[in-house]
Amino acid sequence: MKKKDKILITGATGYYGYAVVESLIENGVNESLIYAMARDDTKVEKLKSLNVNIVFGDYNHYGSMLKAFSGIDKLLFVSSNELENRSMQHIQVVNAAVESNVKYILYTSQDHKKVNFSLIESVLNSHLATENAIKESGLNYTILRNGLYMDILPLFLGDKIFLHGIYLPAGNGKIGLALRSEMAETAAKVLISNGHKNKIYSVCENSYSFSEIAEYISRITGKNITYLSPSLDTFLKTVIDQGMPKACAKVIGGFASATRHGELDSDSLQMAKLLGRKPVSVEQYLEEIFYWKYLRNVV
Repeated sequence: MKKKDKILITGATGYYGYAVVESLIENGVNESLIYAMARDDTKVEKLKSLNVNIVFGDYNHYGSMLKAFSGIDKLLFVSSNELENRSMQHIQVVNAAVESNVKYILYTSQDHKKVNFSLIESVLNSHLATENAIKESGLNYTILRNGLYMDILPLFLGDKIFLHGIYLPAGNGKIGLALRSEMAETAAKVLISNGHKNKIYSVCENSYSFSEIAEYISRITGKNITYLSPSLDTFLKTVIDQGMPKACAKVIGGFASATRHGELDSDSLQMAKLLGRKPVSVEQYLEEIFYWKYLRNVV
């Protein structure tokens, strides 16, 4: 990285984007070289406290991105959370980066393995289309294929785990996981170091099955945590009947079923190399966070 490179982080008011901004500062990047992009001026108070440059841009409004990207050397492109329009939004981001003469783009994609039929096709299609657009743009790039945030693991496990165990259509498959904060730190370290031109990295600590996770929780808490893996259809009917919102059930069920079929398994050591240390493991996460969040609620 050149000492005067201007770095822009999109989605900077979100957990991941904000964590990248913090990590850049912690790694010695001068605040005057960091540009945090937001689309809502009511959500920038925390960013103001970091003394970075705040710019406004919206993936839906091409002109706003041209203005935000002006003079930027490196762009961290955090993927949109609006699945329905994401492909269109992402193509606009890439085009705006090209027109604005951005020198380098770092994109947050989804870790996956190729399968004949993807159970998270609606998620993957937009990521793969974006990856292709970036590769064809002529920009120098790095693609980070992030695993599942370890932080949202409790959402998959449910809040009645001590009563009913783990209930997911994941079979014996494994899923790659890592803390969101460490994924963000990985992105920051890629932005400020060399040797990543036109490379794709898998960013996750390791892969775990939900039967292994049940065993870890049982050992930590002294409670017998069971794991039952129904079919996807049975899972969806059961949890929706129990009150889970349909959209949420479909996301959890889709990722769990993709896990069953090996689509989200990863044995990558790339994240550790990029971080310069071994990331926090699921066992550590369950011991340090899960235990206090759930065991204290057990009567």
